[in-house]
Amino acid sequence: MNNDNNTIQPEVSEDELREVRLNKLQAAKDSGCDPFEIVKFDKTHVSSEILKKQSKLMGSAVTVAGRIVSRRLMGKASFAHVMDGGGKIQVYLKADVLGDAKYEEWKKYDIGDIVGVKGEVFVTKMGETSISATELTLLSKSLLPLPEKWHGLKDNDTRYRQRYVDLIANPEVKRTFEIRSKIIKAIRAYLDKDGFVEVETPILSTIAGGAAAKPFVTHHNTLDLSMFLRIAPELYLKRLIVGGFEKVYELGKMFRNEGMSIKHNPEFSMIELYAAYQDYNDMMDLTENIFGAVVKALKLKKIVYQGTEINLKSPWERLTMVEAVRKYAGVDFGKVSDNAGAVALASKAGVEVDSKSTWGQALYEVFDRIVEAQLIQPVFITDYPVEMSPLAKRKASDPRLTERFEFFIYAREMGNAYSELNDPVDQRQRFLEQAGTKTEDAQMTDDDFVTALEYGMPPTGGLGIGIDRLVMLLTDSASIRDVILFPTMKPIK
Repeated sequence: MNNDNNTIQPEVSEDELREVRLNKLQAAKDSGCDPFEIVKFDKTHVSSEILKKQSKLMGSAVTVAGRIVSRRLMGKASFAHVMDGGGKIQVYLKADVLGDAKYEEWKKYDIGDIVGVKGEVFVTKMGETSISATELTLLSKSLLPLPEKWHGLKDNDTRYRQRYVDLIANPEVKRTFEIRSKIIKAIRAYLDKDGFVEVETPILSTIAGGAAAKPFVTHHNTLDLSMFLRIAPELYLKRLIVGGFEKVYELGKMFRNEGMSIKHNPEFSMIELYAAYQDYNDMMDLTENIFGAVVKALKLKKIVYQGTEINLKSPWERLTMVEAVRKYAGVDFGKVSDNAGAVALASKAGVEVDSKSTWGQALYEVFDRIVEAQLIQPVFITDYPVEMSPLAKRKASDPRLTERFEFFIYAREMGNAYSELNDPVDQRQRFLEQAGTKTEDAQMTDDDFVTALEYGMPPTGGLGIGIDRLVMLLTDSASIRDVILFPTMKPIK
């Protein structure tokens, strides 16, 4: 028995193997069988259907198409596995059925070639559901061999750069992206049913606003204008609330020219939504409902992330930032009101901050450096300092704070929400204060947005959820690159 006569030998270069395959392709063309002239192939089934319904399909004629991923040549008979969109299925090929000429042609095929197979369903003596081929068609010639030991391709750099090879070598990866699609569909289905309208807003803008982040800068040649890829759709969506839409959402790509890590990709997916006459308490309820709808759609009994069981059942814990710092850092910012006292309290917690920091800045630094890493189970952290929340409404009971929350799971910020600021005078002032910081991620002053607010925006609740981190959680993926089909990578020189 000849086991896979296409095994890659270490001493043979990829260029040499490619040349061999090119010669095989030319020979096929010379014989009048150019696979690239085929424009269509009619299938009757995918592999998973045949495997699932094998008892009903026994002896029936079926037609499948897919990639050859293994084969065993045994003289006048062969076995091969073909992988399609549903999985893998074994194919049995015999010279006396296909004909000697076709069988000899088959022997020249390579691992990676895409074929169409027509035949009858049967079960081998080993109990494997298979197709006994009566016809075989080469649909596409693979000119490059799969990487050596591709069945166990684990090198992450290669996997991310060549996702097409990753999907061939690791079929379970495809499952991650099928789940991602179901998550997005479930979110849309819930919001659509709840009366939200999906909209589209500009990705290119002359002002980068809606979040504190460093934007990507590009240039519009005709208008001779510097423009920015959006960091958030917030300011456009709130313009729509002003215009009379009461519930809107947008699910799409955002771009932030910042660091990269297992939690960050410069191009990422997010959903933002706004509901008139609601506040951040309503947004907490909505967050729990959205997660519940997704878990239900995926039929998940239990969520385990990186070995830790995560309980997504509502209600989730709700803590103000002051309460969270008291609980996890052991200091109580509720007992100090002046800036100097807050700076001293941060120092007591082991966090050194600038001596000119405000009470809110000191509070946030302690939270950011000590508390966030301890937030494993779902929790809403509410009432952020106004310095960190230029688009959120102030708390009537304490103007140093805003009606804002972020929610955390497994020590990661998963989403952000506000009772939206709708006071145009306060909004303009906060834009000016942000611009005065002159930091790269400061909010730009958007005069047109302030003008929109001057026409009147109703009390509104807004929520943003990171899709990629949600998919990471629900697919137990360690890195954001595992849930983005084509993550940003540094070019190979």
